[in-house]
Amino acid sequence: MSSVYRAFLPDDAAQLAELESRACAHGWSAAQYQDSVRCGHQFHGLFAAGRLQGFAVTQSVLDEAELLNIVMDPQWQGQGLGKRLLRELIAALAAAGARRLFLEVRAGNAVARALYSSQGFIENGRRKNYYPCADGREDAILMETDL
Repeated sequence: MSSVYRAFLPDDAAQLAELESRACAHGWSAAQYQDSVRCGHQFHGLFAAGRLQGFAVTQSVLDEAELLNIVMDPQWQGQGLGKRLLRELIAALAAAGARRLFLEVRAGNAVARALYSSQGFIENGRRKNYYPCADGREDAILMETDL
């Protein structure tokens, strides 16, 4: 099944929150997605046969962008679609004038950290005890790349 990348505006924040709840333990709520839409954040998605496979949320200020969230539906994980989504959104952000992209990732998320490193992101900081986790709290690793 072929995937199509496109920018989109979610019409159902609960659907995004539900998809993320299947992908990770501490995801955004529907209210957080509604706030994100109201704030004017950009939504990028991969779709197959009209069905959302994964999405990313970014915000841009002048020539910098921040990846606020990226989620792949668990049934599509491990097939290279997260990498494709990341590459497509990087290209879209660069075409829109962004020159740098920032993100933060859980220290314990080795798969995501490897993906980001493979796409040229470098670690540039750490936020101690930032994310909730099963054992209490874990650090956020700050990363960036030039576009």
